[in-house]
Formats: sequence, structure tokens, C-alpha cells
Amino acid sequence: MATVSYSQNIMDDEYEKFIRRMNPPRVVIDNDSCKNATVIQVDSANKHGILLEVVQILTDLNLVITKAYISSDGGWFMDVFNVTTQDGNKITDEAMLDYIMKSLGPDSSFASSMRRSVGLTTGMDYTSIELIGSDRPGLLSEMRAVLTNLKCNVVNAEVWTHNTRAAAIMQVTDEETGGTINDPERLSMMKQLLCNVLRCSNKLRDAKTIVSDGVSHTERRLHQLMFADRDYERAAGEVSDEKGRPNVSVVNWQDRDYSVVTIRCKDRPKLLFDTICTLTDMQYVVFHGNVDAEGPIAHQEYCIRHIDGSPVKSDAERQRVIQCLEAAIERRVSEGLKLELCTTDRVGLLSNVTRIFRENSLTVTRAEVTTRAGKAVNIFYVRDSSGYPVDAKIIESVRQTIGQTILRVKGNIGELNPVPQESPTRFLFGGLFKSRSFCNFGLVRSYS
Repeated sequence: MATVSYSQNIMDDEYEKFIRRMNPPRVVIDNDSCKNATVIQVDSANKHGILLEVVQILTDLNLVITKAYISSDGGWFMDVFNVTTQDGNKITDEAMLDYIMKSLGPDSSFASSMRRSVGLTTGMDYTSIELIGSDRPGLLSEMRAVLTNLKCNVVNAEVWTHNTRAAAIMQVTDEETGGTINDPERLSMMKQLLCNVLRCSNKLRDAKTIVSDGVSHTERRLHQLMFADRDYERAAGEVSDEKGRPNVSVVNWQDRDYSVVTIRCKDRPKLLFDTICTLTDMQYVVFHGNVDAEGPIAHQEYCIRHIDGSPVKSDAERQRVIQCLEAAIERRVSEGLKLELCTTDRVGLLSNVTRIFRENSLTVTRAEVTTRAGKAVNIFYVRDSSGYPVDAKIIESVRQTIGQTILRVKGNIGELNPVPQESPTRFLFGGLFKSRSFCNFGLVRSYS
């Protein structure tokens, strides 16, 4: 069976290469026709997932997509994107323009195989760990203690929490060699202990740990993990914040046999990627679309069909599409003041920084940990532990302790609003390093 699947993949790749040679992608980058954005037009042979591939490439460059016009009816894909840099300017950097052209143009590989975005990337110098489980106070510190005990060094990590669930992708290396971890017994022990940590607070919900010598696209994989975990389902009788939820509707356009998805919500970075990623993973095809995110509120409208060619068939399916899109939008929302730490990496840096936060009554609601060429580039979202807005004097005191050139504020303190202290979707980092010992799963040692 495996041989048949492998042969089919080879045939599919060869067919795609043939189609690509006959109809190479055409990319036009225009800095003249729009006064406040760079216009990127992509024409290519159509296939399922190609829209996500293009959006992913632009998003990974930290570009802001302010408008998009999508058309892929029939066998051809024709999209136009208005994009800017993070500071709202046109793209003028020649190296970036050249990279976009090469990534999307005839010499690119974005259309050759969807495995590029969902499969493993081999040859990395780290081991990738994927985790999914119940969110609770102290979870991150316990996971980190397991890895420390196994002599593993976390070089990159990203964790999302939503609806009492937590998903994480961590890239770790061997503490001694600095490379991948290859010992089967050590990997098995790592999976077992991490699963026990994730499971010990909730026996009714499953916990999973996957270890590999590579990594998929991190943010796409986090969406897939949480979608597979059904984090979009809410408990019966649960009261949600209707005011803060995105406005998502799905109606059928009978004359054209489409389902029309309309999204209206507060704009934020990577919003388009999150919605397109979810529709793609749910096996829906976007035939036409219009996106407008030039103001504080983003508007997205898509004409979709399932990959089998049918529109949404039932009210249950319609509700599921709405719930999944709401979850995709909410997963990346970060409550709190954004702080950026950039300094030379060293042992104990993360522990020291979070200890200083805790001593100043700051709660970390989300974090992105990255190591680049010996430099630690970490993002923290913090709030006052009691739920009140962050005090500017406390932030200044923390910056003086850590180093004002090392820790920088990336937001306006006065714009923050208080949030409930017991927010169920913010357990993971709300209790960061509060718990010093493990549940009864085989490790009795405590960690500081």
C-alpha cells in the first residue's frame, strides 16, 4: 500500500511539473498604480491550496495585506494583493522584491506540491516537538522542567491557548551536542513525560505529543493541532463574550451554487492567513473573494464550495464553519502589553526574565521564544496579575532591572483594558512558573 502511495505521489509531482512548464506562474509587482501600497498580482494554474501558499509567503515576510481580490473559478488562479511593510509603507527594498518574485514566479516551488506547507522539513539541526492538551496554571514551567531534566535546550517555541486548550511547537536541541536528539529511549521518555504533564489535570480530554527531526510551518501546524483537537467546540451552557467575538456568517447563493462566507472583526496581523488556513484545512475551496483591511475593522467575503464541489449542505455544517473561523481568529489574539526582549542568549535567561515579571505582579498571557545566531529575540504579552491595566511605573521598573536597551515596550500602556483574572483561555501563561512540582506521573523531583 505504501508503494502505491509513493508511486502516486511521484506521478502527481510529474503531472504538476508538466502543467507548470506549460502554464508557468506570472507575477507582476507594481509600485506605481496605488499611492499607499505595493500591488502584487499572481496568475497561475489553479489547484487546491494555492491561495494559502501565496498568502503564507507574503505573511512570512511580515507584510501587511490591506486589500485582496481573489478569483480561481475554473482552471486558472488570478489574485491581486495590496501589501505594505509593517510601518505602512510600500515595499522598496530590492532584495525583498526580488525574493517575492522568485518565491511566487516561474522558478518557485510554491505551486509544485502542498507537502511544502504541511510536511516535515528535514535536515534541520533540532528536534521538533508538537504538543496538545488541557490548559492550566504552571503548564509551561512543567513542560520546560521535563525538557531540562532530559538535557534538552529549547531554541524556539510558540504556544497558543484557546477555549481551555493549549497547543505548542517547541524546537529543541541536545544540551551537550547542540544538535538533534536521536536516542530512541530518550525520545520515548520525552513523549511519555510530556503527555503525562499535559494530561494530569484533565483525565477526560486527550493529550498528544509528537516528536520528529523536522518541523512543518509552525503557525499552520498550530492551527491544525487545535482544529483536530476541536477547540472550536464550547461547553454546553458556556457564556461567551458576544461583543468581543468576530462576526461570521455563512449563507448559500443558490443561483451560483456557492456558499458565501462573510467575516467582520477587528483587524490584526496575519488575520487573512488564519482564515484562509482554516478554510483550506476544512477542505473548502475559495473561488472568489474580496478582502478590505485598510481601517481598524477587517472585512472578508469568500464564495466557497467544499472540495467535492458542493456548497454548505446543512445548518450543522454552517454552524461548524462559523465556529471554526471564530476559533481561528481568536487563537492568535493576545491580551496585554507587548514587550520585546533582544539580547545575547544565555542559560537561565528565560527563567530570570519571567521571575522579574512575577516579582512585579505581571502575568504573561502569551510568549514567542526565538533564538537567532546566538541572539534571544522574545516577545511577551503581559498584564497585571490582578486583572487591572498595567502600571507604567511598574513597566519602567522592570525595564530598569532587565535593561532598558534589552527590553522594549511595543504598545501603548494607556490603551489596555482590564480583563477578568480567571480567564479560562489564559491559564497557560497566567500561572507561568507558579507551579514548582509535577503531578504524580513518575518524576518526584522539584524544579526552581
